[in-house]
Amino acid sequence: MPDFGGAAVRPAGPRALGGSIGGRSRGPAGYLIRQTAQSLLIAAISAGLFWLVCIYGNGLRDPRYLDGWVLAGGMSVQLYFHIAIKAARLSPKSAMRWRKVHIFLGYLLIAAFISHSDFSLPDTGFEWALWAGFVLVTLSGIFGAYLAWSLRAKGRIDESISYDRIATLRAELARDVHAAVAETDPAAAQIALPLPGLPHDAWIMDLYANHLRDFFEGPRNFTAHLIGSQRPLRRLTDEIDDLSRYVDQQSREKLAAIKTLAVEKDRLDFARVYLGLTRGWLFVHVPVTYGLTVLTVLHVLVVYAFSSGAW
Repeated sequence: MPDFGGAAVRPAGPRALGGSIGGRSRGPAGYLIRQTAQSLLIAAISAGLFWLVCIYGNGLRDPRYLDGWVLAGGMSVQLYFHIAIKAARLSPKSAMRWRKVHIFLGYLLIAAFISHSDFSLPDTGFEWALWAGFVLVTLSGIFGAYLAWSLRAKGRIDESISYDRIATLRAELARDVHAAVAETDPAAAQIALPLPGLPHDAWIMDLYANHLRDFFEGPRNFTAHLIGSQRPLRRLTDEIDDLSRYVDQQSREKLAAIKTLAVEKDRLDFARVYLGLTRGWLFVHVPVTYGLTVLTVLHVLVVYAFSSGAW
């Protein structure tokens, strides 16, 4: 199943926001074609495995030895990937290539597992432990693959800033937006006018107090980022745009800078949600993978001990 580590985020706007993972942009049509071809290949190989197991069983041999060793061999390759990533043996390019193989092989192992379990539920407690372990590894791996696809599809996260730096960057943005709101034009203050001018700075400060301060103080809009909705950000930027219609040119420039900071803060919140999930699912996927490996070794020992008549 998929494995990720060390993903990161690069903020937007004046801090070089944007881009896709690894800095490469891929068209949606080409990506869809590649995914469709990969899905068809997985289906074809899985069907071929079922056919081979059927032929093996028709030869009066126990097909569970065939699909069992296919399953064990595939899990060994998956385990090697975990160990290699943990030991930092792979270069970034090799790790990316192995990750694709890891995901592809993970889907193929689902077919091997279904064949090995003979399309039925377990009978004993030990078999239930094996079954539950494989299902949990598979579901967590599929979730990890979805996270990788989601990050690539949204194109809002790359590898320039780590998850641990998000809080620091958010605090910097909060200071920047407060400084931008509090900034006044010294030249304008020295101009003596017969009538007082419009209180544009006061309006911007009111916008900050009512909408911006709370937004910049901490992580916001977790659920919206989780489902990929930008409605909360649009509501905030609409407030800024609406005020821009009633202020002078200097205040419009100030509001444009504030809007850029708001978009950047929103992207940091997005990164916090997805990179946090990317971290969190590994605490399920990796330990269960190692536990399943131990159970699999015990399963092989028990099967061959019984088949040789030792017990």
